[in-house]
Amino acid sequence: MASRYAAPAGGHPPQAQLLTDRAVFTEAYAVIPRGVMRDIVVSHLPFWERTRLWVLARPLSGFAERFSQYLMEVAPGGGSRRPETDPAAEAALFVTEGTGRIEIEGRNHPLRPGRFVYLPPGLRWALDNDGGAPLRFHWIRKAYEAVEGLPAPEVIIADEQDIAPDPMPGTDGRWATTRFMDPADMRHDMHVTIVTFQPGAAIPFCETHVMEHGLYVLEGKGVYRLNRDWVEVEAGDFMWLRAFCPQACYAGGPGRFRYLLYKDVNRHMPLGPVPGGAVRRGG
Repeated sequence: MASRYAAPAGGHPPQAQLLTDRAVFTEAYAVIPRGVMRDIVVSHLPFWERTRLWVLARPLSGFAERFSQYLMEVAPGGGSRRPETDPAAEAALFVTEGTGRIEIEGRNHPLRPGRFVYLPPGLRWALDNDGGAPLRFHWIRKAYEAVEGLPAPEVIIADEQDIAPDPMPGTDGRWATTRFMDPADMRHDMHVTIVTFQPGAAIPFCETHVMEHGLYVLEGKGVYRLNRDWVEVEAGDFMWLRAFCPQACYAGGPGRFRYLLYKDVNRHMPLGPVPGGAVRRGG
């Protein structure tokens, strides 16, 4: 089945619209519905031309502390020759709309919907929209946590449609995960995946674990259990979960329910403050 990925429309609602919405920020989770991703809340970045973005997640003390996630919108002719100003930051990009190109260490690669790019820290890269429509993509950033004896990961360039989803055991493929990183590769300290539920499929228990999550609904609709609450979500919504927030869901149908998922993995828990501004060393 071909995939279509949700993206924000921007603009502003009419004056006659009611103020009631599904946006919520709690001690354990946040929901940013697609209807609040409007022009008034966009941000801009240094060295990016003809570009705006919605900040979906950022490190907050006492909440989710290890990553940021942007939903980028680059107009035709826009882009950046210096996209990242933090040498410690690794990145994962996932394209939802439009076309463009990314230059990595002097070599160009096309960007198109469904393309995933992983960029280790300290890499030279640039990005341009050379198409005729806006280029929209997710940009997930994290300070890479290096481990002595393990080299940094390599660049990954992949297309979702070329990766066979990995079915969850015992579900007859109704719950499956498209993995862009090898789960056995300990060089990676974060994973980005696409999780797909067929209509009626479910996570049938409340997962409770140390990983922080960013979940952007790419397609369909579902009902999510977040901490003590049941929350309806649909394509274009974002969920932000702190560590140990109980979570479960079921697909609401009639089509597939799919989301882009970030989680931190494969590292010891820090036993004290971790200084910012540098690649994190050791466990």
